[in-house]
Amino acid sequence: MTDGHYIVAGKHDWVLQAFESRQGSLPGKWSYCSTPEELDRILSSGVCPERIFFIHWSWRVSSDLLSSTDCICFHMTDLPFGRGGSPLQNLILRGLDSTMLTALRMTDSIDAGPVYMKRELSLTGSAQQIYMRVSALAMDMALEIIESNPEAIPQEGEPTMFERRRPSDSELPNVENMKQLYDFIRMLDAEGYPHAFIDRNGLRIEFTNATLQGDSIVASAKVEFAEKD
Repeated sequence: MTDGHYIVAGKHDWVLQAFESRQGSLPGKWSYCSTPEELDRILSSGVCPERIFFIHWSWRVSSDLLSSTDCICFHMTDLPFGRGGSPLQNLILRGLDSTMLTALRMTDSIDAGPVYMKRELSLTGSAQQIYMRVSALAMDMALEIIESNPEAIPQEGEPTMFERRRPSDSELPNVENMKQLYDFIRMLDAEGYPHAFIDRNGLRIEFTNATLQGDSIVASAKVEFAEKD
């Protein structure tokens, strides 16, 4: 069914940009929300969505909503490989330069639901560029799901779990070469994410906009007083 009501739920501006760039060509009626409160307002207004597409969503979705509505999220791994948090960073730390974006039905178990489709995704560029790429691809996949109505297939194989990273994990590690350092900086370079940093003499230096130039890295640095424990 393409003439129903659909919702896109996305926390970040890059999701909204991907939605707005396609809004004029989307079938049916569409709503957008960026917080759980906005989603609740849409649902309480009498809207009964055919599907809700969650793209870069950080909040828990209730079991009641999962059981009453086809809720679909997009995970940046070839599931069941890479279930869990911080998929982009975990993939780049493993040296991967491409992955699969998986569209799956959401269940009460994290990243364990049946899969609608997978599409190849490049991991080149900064985290911000990759997240923008994910948002655009996720919107294309959402439209494809609506138009073709594929069957959701249960995941097969032994799951590999990823651990969610903490802000303290953004401190620059010891590296063997400049490529590893470049990858570490770029994988954290997105709005709202804890950037790569070092603490020296009471100062915190954060690195963004890195480019790898031969045997060196050129990057922007932000210097401020480090927070005291």
